[in-house]
Amino acid sequence: MTYIHSTTDRRKGKHLTAIERGKIAGWQEEGLSHGEIARRIGVKRQTISNELARGKVEQVRKVNGIKYFSMKYDPEFAQNCYEKKRQKCHRPCKFAQVRSFLAYFVTLFKTADYAPDVVVGTAKRTGLFSPEEMVCTTTLYKYIDTQLLEIRNIDLNCQVSRKRPKKHIRKNKKVLGRSIEERPIHIEDRQEFGHFEIDTVIGKRGGCETTLLTLTERKSRFEIIRLIDSKDADSVAYGIRQLIKEYGCRSFKRIFKTVTSDNGSEFASLADTLKEYCEVYFTHPYTSCERGTNENHNRMIRRKIPKYESLEKYSRKDIQRIEDGMNDLPRKILGYQTPRQQFEQEVCIAVS
Repeated sequence: MTYIHSTTDRRKGKHLTAIERGKIAGWQEEGLSHGEIARRIGVKRQTISNELARGKVEQVRKVNGIKYFSMKYDPEFAQNCYEKKRQKCHRPCKFAQVRSFLAYFVTLFKTADYAPDVVVGTAKRTGLFSPEEMVCTTTLYKYIDTQLLEIRNIDLNCQVSRKRPKKHIRKNKKVLGRSIEERPIHIEDRQEFGHFEIDTVIGKRGGCETTLLTLTERKSRFEIIRLIDSKDADSVAYGIRQLIKEYGCRSFKRIFKTVTSDNGSEFASLADTLKEYCEVYFTHPYTSCERGTNENHNRMIRRKIPKYESLEKYSRKDIQRIEDGMNDLPRKILGYQTPRQQFEQEVCIAVS
């Protein structure tokens, strides 16, 4: 016995076209069966049966003064019905009923540097708006793309295409300490608190002037920014010692488990400075992705302090304001909690 399977090569969900409806009408006039028409079109038999039922119109024929009524498939009528239904099948635009939420988004975007997804996530977590009063992240970006808001794509921080970095492992020419290859692999999972990445952010190129020392905790994304005198090993060591005094030796040991650095000369004495407190690891040369969390946070700092701009005009209060803005910014990866909230929770557990 031969079995005929009701499968077709036609893409699932593809609708009939006006040309195909014309062919269906012609083949029906020739007396072909529904199954044969379906085979020629490349659809299931039920599709043809449904189409012929939906596309029928009443025909009137007068013979010897007597009207005869019959139902006949009309491809033009069927196509018109299809087009009308397609116009009504999409969701209605919510723009008018979510104006309050859009105003809330624009305000936070301008004043607190919130990304669209952060605004949506924060609104959901805090229950400020009901689902009917707000839109999802995708729709919010659609409103920006179609210029329905005063915020434009050019105003967004990361509205660019990103290429996947090619990873080349180079051996360290200078050995400042233990390689990142020796770092415990469980640190990559970000499940354990207390693992930091460190770097410096400079102002003008050349010359010795004020530099930023930045540390980022991998799990909570908490950022620590400190002004140091210059980009050299002595200034970094002094900044680290001041940080130890700030937290206290005992608490520092419990909070800081590891620190991962690049191979810059300013970190030449980092391992010695922290040898009594935590482990220090160094990345491979030209592999900033091995401490990518800190690199991303440095880019956030650059939004406030552009490259090549002198840091001399920024006070400690200015730097503290930038640090607070980053730590009080809700993150999607943290369930729209802020880094400060999660850091404080982890510190309470670590110190207790």
